[in-house]
Amino acid sequence: MTFQLMALIMTGAACLLGARFIFAGGSVLKEWGLEVTTGALIVCRRIGILYGGIALLFFLGRDAGPSEFRSAACLVTGGVIAALSGLGLFEFLSRRVRAGIFAAVVAEAVVAAGFVWVWIGGK
Repeated sequence: MTFQLMALIMTGAACLLGARFIFAGGSVLKEWGLEVTTGALIVCRRIGILYGGIALLFFLGRDAGPSEFRSAACLVTGGVIAALSGLGLFEFLSRRVRAGIFAAVVAEAVVAAGFVWVWIGGK
């Protein structure tokens, strides 16, 4: 697994997630068993913009060579995504969301592992 490949995976995933949160945030909320409210949709759109920024960051940085910054980006991104995965599982076990969250939990765990793998290997 190389940084360039992980950066492209993150670019694609963040673009898709960003668009979904911006244009179809209600579907995400329903999938997770949450009430679709005006406030929740505002938060979804704001999250969508953040995902768009993350996509752009990884797309523009996809060819970055080994460096302290690239290592930090891999470690922090892997850690944050692992925390999102754990939070999704916690919310499910606390019965605040439905099983629809598991697709996100699994995908986040895989992407987090990929970034940690790149961080360890430095490629």
